Amino acid sequence: MEICTIGGFEEVGKNMTAVKVKDDVFIFDAGFFLPGVIELQEEEGQRYNIKDLRRVGALPDDRVLEELGWKDKVRAIFISHAHLDHVGGLPFLIHEYPNVPVYATSFTLEVLKSLLEDSKIRISNSLNRAETGKIYSVKGSSEIKFEFVHTTHSTIDCAFVALHTPEGIFFYALDLKFDNYPTLGNPPDYKRLKELGNQGVKALVIDSLYSSVEKKPGGEIIARHLLEEAFSKVTDKKSAFFVTTFSSHIERLNNIVNLGLKTKRKIVFIGRSLSRYVECASKVGKCHFKNKIKILKYRRQINSFLKEVEKNREDYLVVCTGHQGEKNSILDRIVKGETPFTFKSGDNLIFSSSVIPTEVNILAREKLDKRLRALGVKIQVDVHVHGHGSREDLREVLEILKPEHVIPAHGSLKQESPMIDLAKELGYKFRENSHLASNGSVLKL
Repeated sequence: MEICTIGGFEEVGKNMTAVKVKDDVFIFDAGFFLPGVIELQEEEGQRYNIKDLRRVGALPDDRVLEELGWKDKVRAIFISHAHLDHVGGLPFLIHEYPNVPVYATSFTLEVLKSLLEDSKIRISNSLNRAETGKIYSVKGSSEIKFEFVHTTHSTIDCAFVALHTPEGIFFYALDLKFDNYPTLGNPPDYKRLKELGNQGVKALVIDSLYSSVEKKPGGEIIARHLLEEAFSKVTDKKSAFFVTTFSSHIERLNNIVNLGLKTKRKIVFIGRSLSRYVECASKVGKCHFKNKIKILKYRRQINSFLKEVEKNREDYLVVCTGHQGEKNSILDRIVKGETPFTFKSGDNLIFSSSVIPTEVNILAREKLDKRLRALGVKIQVDVHVHGHGSREDLREVLEILKPEHVIPAHGSLKQESPMIDLAKELGYKFRENSHLASNGSVLKL
């Protein structure tokens, strides 16, 4: 078994890994490095091409597969979940792998189709729905089996991917947070994880972003309580009321809507990315709140609506994009004076999100928060629980799966190093069966 760690092993984003067994190669994820395309979700009429995306470092450098002689041996592409740092790059790389089938869960597949449609990209590849709890086959030099194993994260339909090969199981665990009491959907499939651990896992690539953090992030039920408290602090019924969160976090949006209904305000979602994810969740029957809200995505519609909010602030609860301070997001445009609505002293804004730990996001949010405070907006930040497992979640994964080899992923080497320390506590030896990988390197097991 050979593992090429293409992207996501030196940064948060552009996740992509390839595994070769005999003459068969399998790709796991193909995501964006979001700082390179921070305006992608909100910018209307913008078209991206592979050359520009490579120039700004927004794509994993999969050209290493051609250098290795692996490119023509790719048999399948697996996408673990719907976040752009896992699926966003695939529309721009997929032409490199003509006719190679793509597998993903229902919601993830709809998001991929939406991204392809938005970029007007036509493909020859088949897009296949893989249900969790089932085992599938893909043909190569020999028949290889794979399965998607349900887990919890900060979007719905998130899964681990287990590749059953003659060399043992390759297990891809990006991303994860074990939530035993989710407010939407099921808890992780511990039963199947234990069964796979007993079968024998050869190699584990694991989300290690918060491997240094001892404190468990808490489940979504905690976020719901935090939101409830934040909503209770909005006491001026005449002021504007805005909430912003991750557009792909359908479970969080569901909780925001349920709490929002109690305010007796009309709930309106504005922003292209919110529209995308809500529509995709609705198509797979997992958006229970769609008929309780109004969604606006085009600039003219949004400006017309914001003119109405300016006049009748007390009538609306606005859920919008811009929690990272992204250029061209709704919040960015409002604070820059590019819309008919202006925040006033006493207006309310809840950030049901954390700042993604990259320099561009940190700086953008600092700028946004400063402008909002200058306008007198009442801000509540970090009304949120993050979606990545802390040290104890990761310990649990290692103890259940008992992999022969551990490969930390989804962060800088500094963020991944504590995972090596955790593995050491469980008897692994660095460079023997726990490995720090760099982008583009190959590990032969």
